[in-house]
Amino acid sequence: MAAPGCSRRTDSKHLIGFSQCNLGEPWRVAMNAEVAGRAKDFPDLQVVFADAQQDNAKQVADVETFMRQRVDLLMISPNEAKPLTPIVEKVFKAGIPVIVIDRGLEGDSYTVFIGADNYEIGRQAGEHIASVLGGNGSIVEIRGLPGSPPAIDRGKGMHDAIAKHPNLRIVHDPVANWLREEAMAQMEMALAANPKIDLVYAHNDPMAVGAYLAAKAKGREKEMKFIGIDALPGLDGGRQAVADGKLDATFVYPTGGRQAVELADKILKGEKVPHKVVLSTEKIVKPAQPASR
Repeated sequence: MAAPGCSRRTDSKHLIGFSQCNLGEPWRVAMNAEVAGRAKDFPDLQVVFADAQQDNAKQVADVETFMRQRVDLLMISPNEAKPLTPIVEKVFKAGIPVIVIDRGLEGDSYTVFIGADNYEIGRQAGEHIASVLGGNGSIVEIRGLPGSPPAIDRGKGMHDAIAKHPNLRIVHDPVANWLREEAMAQMEMALAANPKIDLVYAHNDPMAVGAYLAAKAKGREKEMKFIGIDALPGLDGGRQAVADGKLDATFVYPTGGRQAVELADKILKGEKVPHKVVLSTEKIVKPAQPASR
């Protein structure tokens, strides 16, 4: 994918700059692919991509580059809300439409926000945890990037749901920044510190799988259940991890890439769009095996 400075406007096409917060997460790679794929259906749209690599300063610089290129519309999935709000507000006040995807910003200086309800996903995850553990057990929570709204909301939703069950205890809650390798390292420490762990709740599937692999390396994976969020399709996705028995459950977190392109087309044609689009979720578990006769 081209860096923003390598792109040039194609005559008669609307130029869209898409600032992605990172491509270290498979879910974000899938989002970019969905944007690129859907954009092919709109011949008058040209999308250029920038990868902020989980760096707030780089993402600000990427957006500034898009402004210098005079993009017709900005799409952005912010790395963190507070540091990215001022530059996005600057873009919006300059008259450039802004589509914010997945991670929100402070205030409402944007045209439309697209994303799932992370608090609700966390709440559903918490209810599932309470159900599978029967309201009693030790939990490791592996958190995403602390300043990002999805990590905050997925944590709060889960905490609120299990608060009704005083015998559910969070014994370790490290940050792994959405990344599988960091989750493996954090889970190794959790295993060393806790002789009994009943369940691991990770804020995304790569971290949940990382925790599973760390537990498996110690021969302890069968002692506990693992829950993630994203439910991407494909061999490396959360759905397959559930099918393979690595994860007990995952929750669908749509990327919003297709919807973002469709809304961009409407905005650039002068059509009205909602200020907020909430995408739906569902729980993915392994189908029950039929009883043998």
